[in-house]
Amino acid sequence: MIYLVGLLLVVLLGIAIAVAAKLQKVMGSTQSESEAPVPNNKANGALWLVFLVGGSVAMVWSYLASQDAFLPEASSPHGRETDSQFWLDMGLLTIAFFIVNFLLFFFSWKYQYKKGYKATFYPENHKLELIWTAIPAVIMASLVFLGFRSWTKIMSDAPADSQVVEIMGKQFGWIVRYGGVQDNKLGGYNYKLIDDNNNNPSGIDYSDEASFDDFINVSEMHVEVGKPVSLKIRARDVLHSVYIPHMRVKMDAVPGMPTKFWFIPDKSTEQMRAETGNPNFDYEIACTEVCGRGHFAMRLRLIVEDKASVDAWKQQQKPVLSTILEADPKFITKIPEKLRAKAMNYAPYVEEADSTTASTGSAAAASASMR
Repeated sequence: MIYLVGLLLVVLLGIAIAVAAKLQKVMGSTQSESEAPVPNNKANGALWLVFLVGGSVAMVWSYLASQDAFLPEASSPHGRETDSQFWLDMGLLTIAFFIVNFLLFFFSWKYQYKKGYKATFYPENHKLELIWTAIPAVIMASLVFLGFRSWTKIMSDAPADSQVVEIMGKQFGWIVRYGGVQDNKLGGYNYKLIDDNNNNPSGIDYSDEASFDDFINVSEMHVEVGKPVSLKIRARDVLHSVYIPHMRVKMDAVPGMPTKFWFIPDKSTEQMRAETGNPNFDYEIACTEVCGRGHFAMRLRLIVEDKASVDAWKQQQKPVLSTILEADPKFITKIPEKLRAKAMNYAPYVEEADSTTASTGSAAAASASMR
């Protein structure tokens, strides 16, 4: 091993000596007054202009040819505001891109090697440095401010009349929960109560009576057109991300850290089908965070329609509590005693399994008859 290290040191020393000798030779040639010939100098200079014009034409063509693949006009006020800021940013960046690259390529042609040319150096120019620092800084600060203003708007508290919908990501799908049709209020939840076998995949907490009429859907979300939608976002396993491209909204779903945003869908599904000329058009909620092998399957239909249609759809949904009590009548014993009578109203067809649940059912029936 010692001999190997010694041999390696000898080789490295030889390489260092060779490099030093080569460097000395190069330095000597640069200090010489003689000028070495530059092969293909004019051709190389002309190619800079060819690349400048050809690259500019190709970039413009690429943009025009890709327009058919762009998303249509956003279907929410926030989305249109986001698009305006995006195109403002792209416009400023495009101007800067063309200016910088024009100067780069043009100067390479204009100041190509010519005998007798002498380069002028500016070791420092405080005024020039101030200009190229201050102008981009002001522009960037303005763009950041505009983006921050839009961000804080959808992250603020949603309007009081918003439709409140909870969406929870899991491997590999979405669970959408609504606040029922009676109080339109989402009940509480607890991740410890999540139980797919007991038909409670979102962990609804039935110690909160607002949860009794909550229902879930795993295939589609229905919202009312023109009315704010407040999305409460959760994840029950790994990181997911809620993305509604046509509304231009996106928010991560993080385990243990509820997130949110709100938006106003002001174009119904039918309107978009007419605008796009596609009778099969549907809004989509996708996951944009790679969450496992089944990530590609995390797609959910978003149906935007009028209030009457949304209300009719809600009336057809079955509360989760009814499903649970139908599958397991003894579940009623897990609900606080003072709330069991009300809970039994969601399962009038359940056969009481023991004396405890029987007496509770009788109390519920008596209470219902008095009402």
